[in-house]
Amino acid sequence: MRIGLILAFLLGVLRVSAADIWVDVRGDDRAEGTREAPMASVGAALRKAREMRRLGSGHVTIWVKGGGYVLTEPLFVRPEDSGVTIAGVGDVVVSGGVAVSGWKKGRNGVWEADAPVVGGRVLGFRQLWVNGVKAVRAREEGMPRILGVDRKEQVIWVPAGKVMPSRVDQLEMVIHQMWAIAVLRVKRIEKAGDRWGLHFWEPEGHLEFEHPWPAPVMDSAHQQNGNSAYYLTNALEFLDQPGEWYEDVLKGKVYYMPRAGEDLRNAAVVAPSLATLLQVQGTVDRPVVDVCFKGIGFSYSTWMRPSEQGHVPLQAGMYLLDAYKLKIPGTPDKKRLENQAWIGRPPGAVEVSYASGVRFEGCTFSHLASTGLDLVRGTSSDSVSRCVFRDIGGTGIQMGVYSDPAFETHLPYAPADGREVCHDVYIGNNLVTDVTNEDWGCVGISAGYVHDVSIEHNEVNEVSYSGICVGWGWTRTVNCMKNNKIIGNYVHHYAKHMYDVGGIYTLSAQPGTLIAENCIDSIYHPEYAHDPKHWFYFYFDEGSSYITIRDNWCPGEKFMRNSNGPGNTWENNGPMVSDRIKKSAGIQKL
Repeated sequence: MRIGLILAFLLGVLRVSAADIWVDVRGDDRAEGTREAPMASVGAALRKAREMRRLGSGHVTIWVKGGGYVLTEPLFVRPEDSGVTIAGVGDVVVSGGVAVSGWKKGRNGVWEADAPVVGGRVLGFRQLWVNGVKAVRAREEGMPRILGVDRKEQVIWVPAGKVMPSRVDQLEMVIHQMWAIAVLRVKRIEKAGDRWGLHFWEPEGHLEFEHPWPAPVMDSAHQQNGNSAYYLTNALEFLDQPGEWYEDVLKGKVYYMPRAGEDLRNAAVVAPSLATLLQVQGTVDRPVVDVCFKGIGFSYSTWMRPSEQGHVPLQAGMYLLDAYKLKIPGTPDKKRLENQAWIGRPPGAVEVSYASGVRFEGCTFSHLASTGLDLVRGTSSDSVSRCVFRDIGGTGIQMGVYSDPAFETHLPYAPADGREVCHDVYIGNNLVTDVTNEDWGCVGISAGYVHDVSIEHNEVNEVSYSGICVGWGWTRTVNCMKNNKIIGNYVHHYAKHMYDVGGIYTLSAQPGTLIAENCIDSIYHPEYAHDPKHWFYFYFDEGSSYITIRDNWCPGEKFMRNSNGPGNTWENNGPMVSDRIKKSAGIQKL
């Protein structure tokens, strides 16, 4: 009897014991997944782990050997995958890119190749990497200024360029708009003497002329540094500098002018194909639980909405779906509000929703078109630590609801079901560098409506706008945000392109929030900023309330407190703060 019980116990232990699955690019998805007979793809290994868990296995670790794993669809992690770790062994890159090959030398130093065909169609893309270095989409030189705007006829007048594109079917105008850019697809060009009148496609056409903030052109009363700067891009005639490229979608051709030392006959040229590489998706009642990613690289994601519908953001990369100025100002929450807006959210290369205990440790996010890592909603007890975010077109790390498309963006967000809100998330000891290099209005680390999150000891640099932003809504009304901690971060070399900016920036009421022992230094001074003096080390924007900010080092006491609410405490911030705090900010040594 006793022996039978012991055997039954041992069988139970074996049934729930931890298990390993091995993956190698040279493996076979029909193999057993052992170290000696590895599988070939992470997706197949996830499916095997899911079945092992269903049949009673304990924690499963998927060991991924070094190599490039090219995806044809995103990796999906579901509630059934709870209790799984995916760990890299060596240099592991999960890629959403496709190769551009067969290059031939053409005229004037420009090489050409057939555009990749994916799913039977010519692949459209907005980014290109050559030997891991991001190329520049062919564009006009410099940043001239708009001459005038005809809102009634929806025309923007600019100085005539040196070269008139022979075709405007793919031409785009990128406008510097105070704290955000706009990407407008050009429908036609009206030439009048030494001026061009640019007409645009919808929906961005009416959005650009109807939305009040950020303004595309400063009026005479607020001219400051003049009308908005801009550049035209995506025409073959603009391809005249080494490192520039152009795709002619109609002809199915890609053109590139090599940089010094590049030989396209043996170069690795990659165009992005997938917008999202990894999606961790549970439900509010059945979240994904206890999943870990260690030492995994995520690279080569795309984002095509600007090519299909334009891109007119409100702030932090959130694009406008509708926006206009109110004829009679005022809403129930904000009596002086003079505009309304509804927004959409750019995709993340890695997205997490309705999950608890999801961890990213020592991962790399690079060569991505839009957001790097996005904890979208309903996440808790998650962590992102010792990761690198580099060469990203949009925001590096993002978390929390901002405003759903049906929710007017100035309304305070406090859902009846608190599980919708991201909370108890740790973002620590990460390097965020050279992000926002395409959508200049995005930020290094961004949090919307969140509570009890900790953003600690990260280094953020080489960003086009603000370094770390927490909050959304422009409201003093107490909402779901509270008890957030922004501690010990090092933000430097920020505001590379945009102004109305802060090294650390807040919005709306956030009771119990603490900003302490951060170091902010080395701001850029772009010549095309509307107001060259409108930059700050710490920026408390509209509605910021019930926040304590203390013991933060910066070179001067240049702070912004714009229409703040009650309850803010400012103590000991500026160059007088001890060198100990300055030196200890940023990534901590192991």
